[in-house]
Amino acid sequence: MKTDQTHTILQVRVQTKGSLDRIDGFQEDGSLKVRVTAPPEKGKANERVIRLLARQLGVAQSRVEILVGQTSSRKTVRITGLAADAVRRRLPAHQR
Repeated sequence: MKTDQTHTILQVRVQTKGSLDRIDGFQEDGSLKVRVTAPPEKGKANERVIRLLARQLGVAQSRVEILVGQTSSRKTVRITGLAADAVRRRLPAHQR
């Protein structure tokens, strides 16, 4: 996780077509594991990832942006307006 005063960059691993939308927490490699019910087609899973992260972090969806990995299960996500310590406090610490 990288941060400066205006944004935090997260590495996110996404599992699609799950039974529910949830954040499993940070993995040993430092990436955040996220599960979504949407299929990985036409941006549906990306929309769910953004919605889920925004809700969990308490920010507007417009503050969550997928920078890299639009068509991959591994994504680089930018959270605008939150420092890394605030992001870590608001997300599960480790995989359940």
